[in-house]
Amino acid sequence: MIYLGKFNRLTILRETSVGLFLGDEEGTDILLPNKYIPGTYTIGDQLDVFCYLDHQERPVATTLKPYIERDQFALLRVAEVNEIGAFLDWGLEKHMLVPFKEQRFKMVEGQSYVVYCYLDEVTFRLVASNKLDKFLSNESVDLEVGQEVAVLLTRESDLGWDVIVNNTHKGLVYANEVFKKLAVGDRLKGYVKKIRDDQKLDISLQPIGLAVIEPSSQHIINYLKNGGGFMQLHDNSSPEEIKEALQMSKKTFKKALGSLYKSKLVRLEADGVYLNEN
Repeated sequence: MIYLGKFNRLTILRETSVGLFLGDEEGTDILLPNKYIPGTYTIGDQLDVFCYLDHQERPVATTLKPYIERDQFALLRVAEVNEIGAFLDWGLEKHMLVPFKEQRFKMVEGQSYVVYCYLDEVTFRLVASNKLDKFLSNESVDLEVGQEVAVLLTRESDLGWDVIVNNTHKGLVYANEVFKKLAVGDRLKGYVKKIRDDQKLDISLQPIGLAVIEPSSQHIINYLKNGGGFMQLHDNSSPEEIKEALQMSKKTFKKALGSLYKSKLVRLEADGVYLNEN
């Protein structure tokens, strides 16, 4: 079967004046237009191509890589807004439609939004929605505390950042646990901090527990090396100073610094921290 909105590995069946026809094992074929044909090929070769509907609603293949695939989330820019809806630039010639009914708020040309791409079962077209919650579920969360997850930032609120976890679940990163500049659409590593009774997920952008010490310690070492072996930060530095300089909490800083001190990699003086020479 050829899947629209996905990459398919298809076999070159025949060449025509308009392009190559590619097929699957079930006998379904699709056109790869001339402009996407590779420089060299042989009938019977296999190609990885993305399949979708062109401007005339015909199934076609392309070797271009879109910014989003079917059943995925991504940050896309609005190229145009008209009486039908908003049209997104997703890296292909034909823009992707977001119908007005699928817009959380009316979209604005030139702005970017996190959207979900899906196949409309009525029109058989690939369309997008930024009403994200209906494509996410926390009913069955097969995760463990401390587990590393893929995180996509979708919206900032007073509480913190709403995130999509592993392309499936809703999560939250609390504002007081953010130690660097973030933006909607950022893709980051996250860690499951807590799974609540209602299956809501608290996510940390730093490893949980002891796992945070080693990378944080290395980060401090790198900072010291870049500063000529010295930094003015110490136990009495304010959380704001530590966050600005090292993008970590004071609690993490103290644990990591303690680990470095015990390992005799640094010495603590009244004016700051010095890197010990080996």
